[in-house]
Amino acid sequence: MADGAKNRAAGSVLARVPKSTFRVHIADGLRAAILNGDIQPGAQVIETALAEQFGVSRGPLREAMRQLIDEGLLVAVPYTGTHVVDLSVDDVREIYSMRVTLEVFAFEHIWERRDEAFRRGLVARHDALTACIDAQDDAASIVAELQLHGFVYEATGHKLLIRTWDSIRGRLQLYWAAHHRAHGIRGPRRDGHDRYVEMALSDDFDALKAEITDHMARGGRQTEEFLRGREGPGAG
Repeated sequence: MADGAKNRAAGSVLARVPKSTFRVHIADGLRAAILNGDIQPGAQVIETALAEQFGVSRGPLREAMRQLIDEGLLVAVPYTGTHVVDLSVDDVREIYSMRVTLEVFAFEHIWERRDEAFRRGLVARHDALTACIDAQDDAASIVAELQLHGFVYEATGHKLLIRTWDSIRGRLQLYWAAHHRAHGIRGPRRDGHDRYVEMALSDDFDALKAEITDHMARGGRQTEEFLRGREGPGAG
């Protein structure tokens, strides 16, 4: 087949790809760059540079950026453009305190209704997280960790609770990315959620509550120190 015909054939294939597919790929790439630290907290995201990088028009790019704004990873600042959300020490403290309260409440709501489907679902998400860790894919492991913790919220069917959880998901991703950089690791510990899952499936609610508190506190102080160091003298 002549080169011109090949190009026309390739173009026809691309033309059939739904625009939403481009948005998903762009959003995935942007999210990974942010969580991997390739695009730093507070950095401006410039449409022209990204459009060239992804080889797409601004339409799907803007849709992808709006998705990440909705997720809480980007923020549109009037007259200054779109930036990666930055986390402060106060943000980390607020996230920690809210997460403990929300997750304990979610388990209280579902505790007597846990069944075999709940067990299978939680274990499946834990297995998915472990697979991402084994692959040393930090961005994917952050998303998988988010999905693991999000399972109990989804299982409650409590609409307001789920909306509240959704509202902090983006900042949680940034928190975990900062946590990983603070520890110099490429993902959570492989066994870091074993006890969480074990207690979530146990009959001891008090033990689960203690594990949630301890689990979320682990590394919290080191993450705060990481952020303080970034904000201190000489920080950008």
